[in-house]
Amino acid sequence: MSDAVSAAWDAIAAVPRRTLGELFHADEGRAARFSGSLDLPGEDAGQVRFDWSKTHLDDDLCTAFEALADAAGFAAMRRAMFDGEVVNPTEGRAATHAAMRGSGDAAKAEEAAALLRRMEMLVDAIHDGALGNVQHLIHIGIGGSALGPALAVDALTRDGARVDVHVVSNIDGLALERAFAACDPATTLIAVASKTFTTIETMTNAASALAWLADNGVADPSGRVVALTASPGKAVEWGVDETRVLPFPETVGGRYSLWSSIGFPVALAIGMEEFREMLAGAQAVDAHFQAADGRDNLPLRAAFSDLYYARIRECQTRAVFAYDERLALLPDYLQQLEMESNGKRVTAGQEPVSGPTAPITWGGVGTDAQHAVFQLLHQGTHLVPVDFIASIAPGDTLDPAHHRILLTNCFAQGAALMAGDKGEDPARHFPGDRPSATILCDDIDPATFGALIAFHEHRTFANAVLMGINPFDQFGVELGKRMARDIEAGGGTFDPGTRALLDAAGLG
Repeated sequence: MSDAVSAAWDAIAAVPRRTLGELFHADEGRAARFSGSLDLPGEDAGQVRFDWSKTHLDDDLCTAFEALADAAGFAAMRRAMFDGEVVNPTEGRAATHAAMRGSGDAAKAEEAAALLRRMEMLVDAIHDGALGNVQHLIHIGIGGSALGPALAVDALTRDGARVDVHVVSNIDGLALERAFAACDPATTLIAVASKTFTTIETMTNAASALAWLADNGVADPSGRVVALTASPGKAVEWGVDETRVLPFPETVGGRYSLWSSIGFPVALAIGMEEFREMLAGAQAVDAHFQAADGRDNLPLRAAFSDLYYARIRECQTRAVFAYDERLALLPDYLQQLEMESNGKRVTAGQEPVSGPTAPITWGGVGTDAQHAVFQLLHQGTHLVPVDFIASIAPGDTLDPAHHRILLTNCFAQGAALMAGDKGEDPARHFPGDRPSATILCDDIDPATFGALIAFHEHRTFANAVLMGINPFDQFGVELGKRMARDIEAGGGTFDPGTRALLDAAGLG
């Protein structure tokens, strides 16, 4: 850690702690000054409002964090990422996910546009019947190859889908059998999403899916497969015709890959026009993230809050609650994005980190969560910063009372966490002064959805830069997988407890 970075952290830690009530009392304009809105593209352009007024951020903290950003070289790292320079030093790679939606380096954006046109041709051909009557798609992947598509399909097809999509990631055969039960083999395509086209869970599931097609009378099962990969040669070797191989660059990480051909099932479900609207929403966030500085930069300001609670207040978790059924899978998605990116113990320079990195991300859906975990949030001994995410427009056509009650509960929870209540006795005492942020969308449409995901991508990157770590590698997932391969091969040396489990399961 440089002296300038160390001094910046010392300055942040030295800022006096004031309660949320004191901050609002001292600043009548706090609600406006600690909120910001992002305008979205399109004919029916909406907005996304980001409100940090119920966090403990104040002017002194923001100024101190801005000094940290300068000391950590945030502007240079941001520029390097968008320019396609190496920002993943352990693997010697750029991180070009923003180029997939047309942002950053012109040459890489043009390459991405060509790949998008290739995907569009296949999507349109399928919709036009070139591959016969396609009613279902089983999308097979894992990690970022599954979480992003599953979230997007669930969020954007509540009013119906052009093709019924089932995302399967788990190697547990029950997951694949559930998809089989919902699909007619004669009208089903299989998408195999794997960066290397060697991921054991994905390729095992893919082989079983082809066997299912063959066992149910499909004459050419391989002819029903679309490959989404950074290793097109391996997909062709596996038996996929090159016309149905949709490549993406190796510099696009799995958890950042929704914008690439990994988004194929989303495009097939909602159509290419809507998919391009999703990209445009993300690109609007890219433009803001590149142009705005300091506390005016919305993802960077979110990182200020995140790091204040993780490092200064020593909060070990961060909770995300979607008050909209369309975003039910968002907490799961953010778990991987944030914890796989920033759950590190060394800096980008291979030195031990100086403090906590990513908190544990968890959450749930709306009023369901209120009746499950909010007891701890309001009265427990853990301090947990909370993000609330909601939409002004409902996703349903029922009595407006449904959505009114949903939104009033969302806003009331943030107010209650902050205000607390002395109560009649200790059991009814709510301490209050518990932080929350709110992200309020006009609606959950493709552009808004793209903006939400891009915002969280850049928030994750900003956190990483301020901590001096690399958010684009994930070596932590490899050790357990390597040991599993040893077991499969009949080798490996294990502790007595693991050996006993293997023997009990007949795997010894």
